[in-house]
Amino acid sequence: MTETHILEQRSVPQAMWRGTLCRCPHCGKGKMFRAFLKVVDQCDVCGEELNHHRADDFPPYIAITIAGHIIIAIMMHMDMAYRIEPMTYIISMIPLAIILPLIMLQPIKGAIVGLQWANRMYDFGANRSKQS
Repeated sequence: MTETHILEQRSVPQAMWRGTLCRCPHCGKGKMFRAFLKVVDQCDVCGEELNHHRADDFPPYIAITIAGHIIIAIMMHMDMAYRIEPMTYIISMIPLAIILPLIMLQPIKGAIVGLQWANRMYDFGANRSKQS
């Protein structure tokens, strides 16, 4: 006799939005991070295990790519609209290149963990109660 398990639907956009807000992708209430980029092992509200994520270097890659595009657009606009000294770029763009990715990093990592959870990647799809 075979036993089939019907898995509940997981909304990818909803899970990613909840992750972007740094909340549990399952319930949307519990905190996702215990430190700046350290994901909690388990949601304190619903008990969902969040330690299965494998975000690795993808969040910094996305953050740096987005920040780079923003900075280049600002620099091109400044160069076309005004006469800018090169030192102005150094004084203004280097701090921006450091601050922008840091601001974006945690929400991006949350969204990626939410994406992995919604798609049952890695061990996010495993049964919580394993039967022998």
